[in-house]
Amino acid sequence: MADLSSSSTTTTGMTNDEEKTLIEILEENNTIDLAKYITYVQNPQSGAIATFSGTTRDTFDGKTVVELQYEAYVPMAVKCIKSICLSARSTWKLDSIAVVHRLGPVPVGETSVFIAVSSVHRVDALDACKYVIDEIKASVPIWKKEVYSNGEVWKENSEFMERKMEFGKGVQSKSGGCCGGKVRVMV
Repeated sequence: MADLSSSSTTTTGMTNDEEKTLIEILEENNTIDLAKYITYVQNPQSGAIATFSGTTRDTFDGKTVVELQYEAYVPMAVKCIKSICLSARSTWKLDSIAVVHRLGPVPVGETSVFIAVSSVHRVDALDACKYVIDEIKASVPIWKKEVYSNGEVWKENSEFMERKMEFGKGVQSKSGGCCGGKVRVMV
């Protein structure tokens, strides 16, 4: 993994100036400023902001967790997240979306992924926020290692495993992965 001490930021622009999307992948030693992303999606026409904050917990399956470590293929991760956001916009009426994911070590209690979605009504924001995190975990090339007090292991997300099993059975998932299904990839 490249040693980049600054954040790698990609901001995607939409065809309509009112539709804003911010996607950031933060390199090692950069924490997530939750207020920054909530502020990004706030606007006078939005009656709802839904957020998801994924944090490192202290135990998993009876083991003491010290930290999580994330690695990513950043260009593909950004492309996949952009496609997920475009798919969410095609399904729900959304104002703004912000997605940020950390790379490197994330100690217990700290945030590794944060999503903020604004819309006129809460149902759209809540449903889209859940969709975005589920799709990120199922299809974006970001890998997680759990570091325990007595060892470490690379983990596959349950959403990824479910998607893998669906594809193995020849069943097309609802979204088709980060670049398939109803997702429109804009170049």
